[in-house]
Amino acid sequence: MSGNKIGFKLGLVILAAFVVVIISLGLAIDRMFANFYTAEMRTEVNELTTHFTAMSEPPDMLSEETMLKFADFSNVSVLYINGQGTVLANSGPYDTAERTFIKPMDVKLLFAGRTLESEHTDPSGERYFIAAKPVFDATGENITAAVYVLSSTKHMDESLSAVRGVLVLAGAGALLLALGIAWIMARLLSRPLVQMQVATRNIAAGELETRLAIQRNDEIGMLADSINHLAVELQRYRDTRQEFFANISHELRTPITYLEGYAKVLKNRLYDTEEEKDRYLDIIHEEALRLEHLVNDLFELAKMEAGKIALSLEWIDLTEIADNAVRKVQLKAAGKGLQLRTKINNGIPLVYGDGLRTEQIVLNILENAVRYTEKGGITVELDHTPEYVFLAVQDTGIGIPADELPRIFDRFYRVEKSRSRQHGGTGLGLAIAKRMAELQRGELLVSSEVGQGARFELRFAFEQQEEPA
Repeated sequence: MSGNKIGFKLGLVILAAFVVVIISLGLAIDRMFANFYTAEMRTEVNELTTHFTAMSEPPDMLSEETMLKFADFSNVSVLYINGQGTVLANSGPYDTAERTFIKPMDVKLLFAGRTLESEHTDPSGERYFIAAKPVFDATGENITAAVYVLSSTKHMDESLSAVRGVLVLAGAGALLLALGIAWIMARLLSRPLVQMQVATRNIAAGELETRLAIQRNDEIGMLADSINHLAVELQRYRDTRQEFFANISHELRTPITYLEGYAKVLKNRLYDTEEEKDRYLDIIHEEALRLEHLVNDLFELAKMEAGKIALSLEWIDLTEIADNAVRKVQLKAAGKGLQLRTKINNGIPLVYGDGLRTEQIVLNILENAVRYTEKGGITVELDHTPEYVFLAVQDTGIGIPADELPRIFDRFYRVEKSRSRQHGGTGLGLAIAKRMAELQRGELLVSSEVGQGARFELRFAFEQQEEPA
């Protein structure tokens, strides 16, 4: 996993999880076997103690020699003691010289009728399970002796050691297997993350054509799609910015060239008559106004893009706004011989928006219609449906090709690029109108056929009866 830090870390985490599981499972199995062997041995010792006690009680009491031989056969040690703790008889492998397990307090309890269980470790370190019970006389009322049964845990400990050896070997094998699985899982899990890291670094370095080929129906796949979408948006932003600066340069160069050229002509008095001088001054004035409009539109668009434009929201009457806009462009339309008609239905509801900004939207649409219409007329229609109120501007101009409709609201985009100087305008009017409509929670739509004119429609949904945020 060299060079892949996240893969190394993932591998460590997965391996650590495997190790914890393996150790926990091993300890649980070991404890289970230990408890099982211990319980079985305790039960066996108790049963033998009960058996020896029963054989020691008259009238069925067997001979002492028979019981001791039986004890040797059972591989346990048996001791008979009296009330003073003295060993009366014993049998088995246990060294009776070591009697520290016979405690005075235990003797008292045994002769009081109690049963005892305990564990004992002799001086050599060998462990024993001990069970002790009292022996009653024929009447069953008096206690004549007590029986101690000692069973060594040596065989049990050997069995547990064998089980633990198997568990250690199995754990080592499982650990090696876990190491391989962790390495494979870490590589599989980290590979798309490493690809994303490389892709984002390339995108940050300006390689915006970078794309991730990760097809997965999970969060990693969604993240890869988001990175691809981000790259597409950044590429589009870069291309739009480059085009924007190119358009700005072009739009500024033309009026500045006119201003510089005609100012030089006037300064050097390269004119013959006063009429020619006035004509040059008119051109300088027109280009200065064009430059002013361009700067104002750019400033307005920049404020809207930054969200710093202030809206004065109130209930507005679109009928009044449509009438005002039509009056303002009436003279310009008449100058081109165009008929400007209005078709306003009754009962148009109020909408919540900015009256001045909405009028600016309508003016931009109307001026655009007048600019690109040479004959025929322009119709302003105001009506409503059950879902929305709309104000439509229909012209009989040159129209817009279908493949150019999606870009009609782009900044500086013109359908008739070769005639842009003739038609005038900054190329920002529709972009500003579109953005202003969106800021008021409205929408501006366009439909057109080449040679048949265009229709721009400003809509406000009836949901805007509630004030927008």
